[in-house]
Amino acid sequence: MNTKRWFRGFLVIVLCLTIIVSLNAGGSKETTTAPKKPAGPVQIEAWLTKAVSESAGPSDDWVGFKIMKEKLGIDLKLSWLPSNFTDSDTKINTAAAANNLPDFFMVNPDTFYKIARAGLLAPVDDLIPLMPHRKEYYNDSVRKMMVTVNGKMYAFPEQGAIPQREGLVIRKDWLDKLGLKAPDTIDEFFNVALAFTEKDPDGNGKNDTYGFGAYIDQRQLHEAGLGYRFDPIFGAFGISGLWDVSNPNELTMAVRKPEFYQALSFIKKMVDAHVIDPDWPTVKKDEFRARWKQGKFGMMREDFAALATMANYKDFDKNFPDGEWLPILPPKGPTGKRSVGNIIKDIRIHAISAKAGQAGKGPYIAKMLDWFADKSPEGGYYFIAYGEEGVNYKKLPDGSVTVEGIPKEKQWTAKEMQPITQLRNLAYDNSASELSARYPAYKTIKGRTMDPIKMYWSVFQTHPWTEATIVSLIKPEGVNLADFTRYYNENIAKFLVGIQPLTPENFQKFVEGLDGLGARKLEENATKQLKEAGFLK
Repeated sequence: MNTKRWFRGFLVIVLCLTIIVSLNAGGSKETTTAPKKPAGPVQIEAWLTKAVSESAGPSDDWVGFKIMKEKLGIDLKLSWLPSNFTDSDTKINTAAAANNLPDFFMVNPDTFYKIARAGLLAPVDDLIPLMPHRKEYYNDSVRKMMVTVNGKMYAFPEQGAIPQREGLVIRKDWLDKLGLKAPDTIDEFFNVALAFTEKDPDGNGKNDTYGFGAYIDQRQLHEAGLGYRFDPIFGAFGISGLWDVSNPNELTMAVRKPEFYQALSFIKKMVDAHVIDPDWPTVKKDEFRARWKQGKFGMMREDFAALATMANYKDFDKNFPDGEWLPILPPKGPTGKRSVGNIIKDIRIHAISAKAGQAGKGPYIAKMLDWFADKSPEGGYYFIAYGEEGVNYKKLPDGSVTVEGIPKEKQWTAKEMQPITQLRNLAYDNSASELSARYPAYKTIKGRTMDPIKMYWSVFQTHPWTEATIVSLIKPEGVNLADFTRYYNENIAKFLVGIQPLTPENFQKFVEGLDGLGARKLEENATKQLKEAGFLK
């Protein structure tokens, strides 16, 4: 009798285990195959960044939402992340701390790594085969490494900005007004900046211009301190961001080089002479761009598209029809060095929350992304990139687009049409035909030809840059990243605005403070990571 009871109990246990294994097997297949079609559209909450930060997003009645519901079975609920990277990180980190991340979102590299290790993201390796039109986007080995944690991809490494798209530019009309030539050396750079500040280059009789415009623009650890808008100045001293990339055997922080102190001292000289827009510590990207369009400063490092496309140049052209921005080489420093800044293979990281993955939303997000890349008549590439065919653009037989014959205010390149293409960064593939469509030539109010590609981007490619892609592969370990970057950023700012005197002794104490927060361990781990990846000897 006892034997029979034991046998029946054994059968029950075996049956339960069989059911559990079966259920688990079914669950694992759910991420690699499209789920069954639900009764209605699947709601996808997405936090993304705008293609044009200064413009609004699409309205609630945008036809794109209707198309995605009908074609993809997706009810897309869009929210926009702040254009400032610090504010964007704060929003993502706050949501992560509450375990309330959206289904699909863009995230900056340092924050991505932290929340991936915390188990808050869904792996995406199994979703890539579901995207026949897009999977080629994810073949780049370096970009894949940047979103890989413990052997799994936890985000889609989308193509970032086209390379070397920023450069140093100067108001040529101001140079002509004051009888000056474009600066070549770092000392000439300062003298021109001083003249632009003190000699009324716009001739309005007011003391309202500055030689150099910038703001603190940081996206990730390697841009700590001031961010890349100040890179042409640091480049004159051989410095390129947080890391010193000149040694093929070891990675150290640039603050350990005497040239860093020299560069910081030069910027302090500019601040003290009031040749930099004094709001640089607090101004944000949108305000920075509003100010150069208002004629506030005469030199800056700026993105060629933000500067010169028809929609973005329109306000400056209206305010200053005789104004002209000239691309110039970054200034040459005491030892002959010069650099616009770092060349870093850029990516836009888009992740799926673990909760969305568990809810089976991954395949729908993959379907949406693939539709964005599909250039067939049924695909969404042209719609997401350029708007409605025949309304905002016309497609040519070779696949390129034109706005010829389209009313000016309806052309996809018009400022008024920017809201309908705010998702275009998720469609673009940077092909030659695409670039020619995205950045067409046009005429200014005074009839000058403006060609963003030929006049600016192509020129920026020929200027000296510092190759530093390896720093984008560093996963910050050995420090409390929030404390480290806060200490680093705050002290650099204090030196420049005069709260803390910039002396060799004070600067050395600052470096020692970084070491107290784990800087040596961070360097050690970074070197180890890059050697294991084969990027250092």
